[in-house]
Amino acid sequence: MLDERAEEIKLPDKIYFRIGEVSEFTGIKPYVLRYWESEFQEITPIRRKSQRLYDRETIHTIIKIKQMLYEQNFTIAGAKKKLREEMNKKRVSTKVNELLHEILNELKSIRAGLE
Repeated sequence: MLDERAEEIKLPDKIYFRIGEVSEFTGIKPYVLRYWESEFQEITPIRRKSQRLYDRETIHTIIKIKQMLYEQNFTIAGAKKKLREEMNKKRVSTKVNELLHEILNELKSIRAGLE
């Protein structure tokens, strides 16, 4: 559900966005974004020439955090825990998919050997 709503914001066709742009897109002040960087390990902008550059995935994570904190009334600790749980589920899901893909390839090679 959070992912669907995070996708509603249409971002320009760029790879990286400055903190001011992210602030505009998300409605979150730059000083709050900088604070969230210290609280959430999932927010890690690239720093170039003293500029913070955020990628699309990080912006969507910021939107999730905003929804959790402002709409769903999570505490910062609760939002951190929820994000960690989501990341762990995503990692497990990815590993399961990789394992299933390996099994499928193995079965295909066994089948090919039988023909």
